[in-house]
Amino acid sequence: MYGDIKASIAAAYNEHVQEREKAVMAGWKIQERERFMQQLASEHKQALLDIGSGPGHDGLFFQTHGMDVFCADLSEASVRLCKAKGLKAEAMSFEQLKFADCCFDAVWAMNCLLHVPKQELPAILLEVKRVMKKDALFYVGVYGGEDFEGVWEEDHYQPKRFFSFYEAQALKNVLARFFSVASFSVVTPEIIGGKLEFQAFVLRK
Repeated sequence: MYGDIKASIAAAYNEHVQEREKAVMAGWKIQERERFMQQLASEHKQALLDIGSGPGHDGLFFQTHGMDVFCADLSEASVRLCKAKGLKAEAMSFEQLKFADCCFDAVWAMNCLLHVPKQELPAILLEVKRVMKKDALFYVGVYGGEDFEGVWEEDHYQPKRFFSFYEAQALKNVLARFFSVASFSVVTPEIIGGKLEFQAFVLRK
């Protein structure tokens, strides 16, 4: 099942890669990214893994701010755009990260883990934890605020994408099984526009 979901997600993002390349980032997302960068700088973190990197906008931001960045994404088209920006990048699945143990100071996951089936999330969290150094930071940002799992029929992407949404406490409970929760905040639907909230976690190994 998860293999089919990954193939469909990769196809959707390959198809819409130019749309994502040209998209203007919302102000609240910029604030999330800047806040995490400030924390990375204050703790002198260096090596960052951007999972679900898309075309590399976030990766380029972190690289410009002095981080040693590696971008990973299911979409081959997205990886090509990352490389065109001068980023190290490779197509890979999150449950099989092609890295040695304990090699990253930080991991950035903006709106990618919401494509993971709920029963698969623990294994992926363990795999991310494996490649993190001791005391490394892990940013997890996802849309949610309701309990949902399945193909989002309102999606304008083709093929329509699979999503897993959580109520905030339910997701916090899952994450806390594997990491220390350093901070948690919610961006409300009123700020985002729409019916979903955005749940932002900074986790520590």
